[in-house]
Amino acid sequence: MDRVAIIGASMTQFGQRDAWIRELLAEAGQAALADADVSPDEIEHLYVSNMASGEFEGQTGVPNALAHDLAAMPAYTARIDQTSSSGGAGVYAAWQSVASGASDMTMLVGGEKMTHRSTAESTDVIASLTHPVEYKHGVTLPSFAGLTARLYLDTYDAPRESLGKVAVKNHKNGVDNPHAQFRKEVDLDTVLDSPVVADPLRLYDFCPITDGSAALVFCPESVAREYTDDYAVISGIGGATDTHVVHERADPTTMGGVVNSSEIAYEMADLEPDDIEVAELHDMFTILEFLQSEDLGFFEKGEGWKAVEEGVTDRDGDLPINTSGGLKSKGHPLGASGVAQVYEIYKQLSGDAGERQVDADVGLACNVGGFGNCVTTTIMESR
Repeated sequence: MDRVAIIGASMTQFGQRDAWIRELLAEAGQAALADADVSPDEIEHLYVSNMASGEFEGQTGVPNALAHDLAAMPAYTARIDQTSSSGGAGVYAAWQSVASGASDMTMLVGGEKMTHRSTAESTDVIASLTHPVEYKHGVTLPSFAGLTARLYLDTYDAPRESLGKVAVKNHKNGVDNPHAQFRKEVDLDTVLDSPVVADPLRLYDFCPITDGSAALVFCPESVAREYTDDYAVISGIGGATDTHVVHERADPTTMGGVVNSSEIAYEMADLEPDDIEVAELHDMFTILEFLQSEDLGFFEKGEGWKAVEEGVTDRDGDLPINTSGGLKSKGHPLGASGVAQVYEIYKQLSGDAGERQVDADVGLACNVGGFGNCVTTTIMESR
């Protein structure tokens, strides 16, 4: 089977944007086409990763509208909604469309428009992905994060400061990402003194509400060679689902969807965790960087916090994590986040990441939906 290549990518400015979802999607789509030097009429499949355009702005039918806006007719279109892992699920769908032979040129655009809603309204939209019984009792994702963070700190004797150091690291990385929502360093005291949101987590342990979009162009590797010598291939990809009700998990500090999806991806790529040289993890909350780094096999269970303390995950460390700034600094427009993670890995493997460049030929992106309810793990290699 011909390997699936990514030959073009784009990411808009993340943050508070004076644009609606259709405009955001078109902005990223046009830039990705230009980056790949692909004409809109060459696109055979067009996927849009989006969680809640209907809920946030009353806009549905965004994939066919985007095909019109990009002049990509008569491409097949579909919307991919897998909550906050919609972007990763979109990467999986785009990979499948090419790997199956159904399409020789596929585009994925992920985006979300959120900032025009209040924090309470946005939180309520996002919380609707929880189990109805939990939702009825007012459970939100921040509350899950706080409960899990407390359990993790107590179980593994981790200092509260270690979580704060994740925020400090990712904000530092975000300074060098021109598309990031927050391009400002923060010190540990600022993180630890910020208002409590869900004890022990404070304001700086959470990612912001964000507008933005990102796009990728996929094709078979044999086709990629006709367009460019600079491309990356998806060597492994896996998706998995965990329990909908979080308290039904044997260990809430283990994200089964991360474990299972990564096992599939590693096997497909014929690689091990030690082979990964750069990673983008879904740090919607700082605690998630610990959990994912362990469940992906990078560190032993309960040791992820030590890796942060020791600088292993710094940009100049042995395993740089979230060189983009992560969701924490870059921002988290729900449908775009998983696409933007792959965009960052693509840039790193292409040697085109600018000031945040690291030395890597193999990268991994892990996009998490809800509180680990659904996960997509993607492994990429430079050509």
